[in-house]
Amino acid sequence: MKRLEGKSALITGAARGIGRGFAEAFAAEGATVAIADINLEAASETAAQIGDAAYPVQLDVADQDSIDAAIAGVVVKAGKLDILVNNAALFDAAETVNITRASYDRLYAVNVAGTLFTMQSAARQMIKQGHGGKIINMASQAGRRGEALVLVYCSTKAAVISMTQSAGLNLIKHGINVNAIAPGVVDGDHWLHVDEMFAKLEGKAPGEKKAEVEAGVPAGRFAVPSDLAPMAVFLASTDSDYIVSQTYNVDGGQWMS
Repeated sequence: MKRLEGKSALITGAARGIGRGFAEAFAAEGATVAIADINLEAASETAAQIGDAAYPVQLDVADQDSIDAAIAGVVVKAGKLDILVNNAALFDAAETVNITRASYDRLYAVNVAGTLFTMQSAARQMIKQGHGGKIINMASQAGRRGEALVLVYCSTKAAVISMTQSAGLNLIKHGINVNAIAPGVVDGDHWLHVDEMFAKLEGKAPGEKKAEVEAGVPAGRFAVPSDLAPMAVFLASTDSDYIVSQTYNVDGGQWMS
């Protein structure tokens, strides 16, 4: 039997990157997967490519009505919600003296409030169903320590780790396991944007920052989504029933805790 056979999952930010990798892995393990993304066209394309086990859902995690509508839509489509992966997130970088309120508000709206209130809406549905569930929040190695040019993003991911601890302790009485994954550096289109930011902030040539970061990974390379997916499947399955409030590093040896 597949590890997620008969389960209904919702993954935010699932049209590409890590979220898409998780969706592919969940579907392969027997789950029905809602590809939730602010970009419905991209979510629809990804769902079609994954196959019958996946379907698109439009979701803006910075908007409460959108969150609640997405959860309700999953219940209508799949009959229930068993698994939530809070993957949607934004990144920004700046000198501390140049951080703007607009950047701060945008990152906290998605990375912190989006994680919290999507988790809350999912937990309410899981409690209503009465048979527990699994919630996986996406933290980061950036939430484990500060970075000189990444104050806001680092602080949002530290908040995700803290929220995972508190929510996990509170929700386990309902049979809902809340845990998190802290990736290191994961290759993908977003790294072009990150590299461009650091090129401007540090005066580096295009690609130089990415090469420096990759050289610092003990495993010798960037991660790809398939490196993270087995941990997500584990945390979504019954194998993790006795694991509560933990954040697992999947980072090629960059952080030890």
